[in-house]
Amino acid sequence: MTAATIIDGKLLAGTLRKAVRGEVARLSRTERLTPGLAVVLVGDDPASNIYVRSKAQQTEEVGMKSFVHRLPADVREGELLTLIQGLNNDHRVHGILVQLPLPSHVRSDVVLQSVDPEKDVDGFHVVNAGRLAAGIDGAMVPCTPSGCLQIIKSIRPHLGAQQALIVGRSNIVGKPMALLLLAEDCTVTIAHSRTADLPSACRQADILIAAVGKPHLIRGTWIKPGAVVVDVGINRVTDASGKTRLLGDVAFAEAVGVAGAITPVPGGVGPMTVACLLRNTLIAACRSRRIDIPDLYLTHAAMRNCEF
Repeated sequence: MTAATIIDGKLLAGTLRKAVRGEVARLSRTERLTPGLAVVLVGDDPASNIYVRSKAQQTEEVGMKSFVHRLPADVREGELLTLIQGLNNDHRVHGILVQLPLPSHVRSDVVLQSVDPEKDVDGFHVVNAGRLAAGIDGAMVPCTPSGCLQIIKSIRPHLGAQQALIVGRSNIVGKPMALLLLAEDCTVTIAHSRTADLPSACRQADILIAAVGKPHLIRGTWIKPGAVVVDVGINRVTDASGKTRLLGDVAFAEAVGVAGAITPVPGGVGPMTVACLLRNTLIAACRSRRIDIPDLYLTHAAMRNCEF
């Protein structure tokens, strides 16, 4: 049996970041506009610190301004809301990202809805969620589903009539992913860890997106031969020796012999998520000045230059 094509998310993300960098340079040159991204980190969670450092570094590498605000874990919710209001009013800041998770004493929904929808580069605000659901122009699309769609189209540029199954029903990935695939004329089903006979549902899918947060939930025998499998799961697991490693929601070693193409963990969806964050920040900056927004979804021609 032929092994699946392993989709290199780092390679695709590098292509998208290069396109973003070119547009940022053009905006600086022709409009005297430099997009700015503010990231708010509460507490000292090691994984969150790593993510924030990486985002700040990549923001600066494409020529954008990076504003990182670090707050103590015991910060009062009111202080956090005051900071976000200040960022909403700061003309240098075009995108605002609040790093999750937040401490338990802070209401995440209140904090996320306090971000100006036009600066909501995560796409979590109800205004952006509503725009996406209604198919209204101007929605800021959440970064992970946006990246997943480009990953899928790197393998199958035309998705009409494909059967797509999303395992996971979150507002961050599952629901917006379904809307994006519906817009591509897929027939879409949303499943989850409590779906009856989940293995049978998975075996019907030409496109399978795993985003449920359970390590190796989806086995190789569940996958339709030749399917495109996108693994969104990032599960930190400690083995018997005390060593921590990352596992996806898909049993990769089993799936790679069945699927037509598959993303690894790490190195698959994660890099594309950050690249799409930069793309959203560029879009927000353009909208702030009513400048035509460049189409920076990866073209199929650009994707063909990425050899997996």
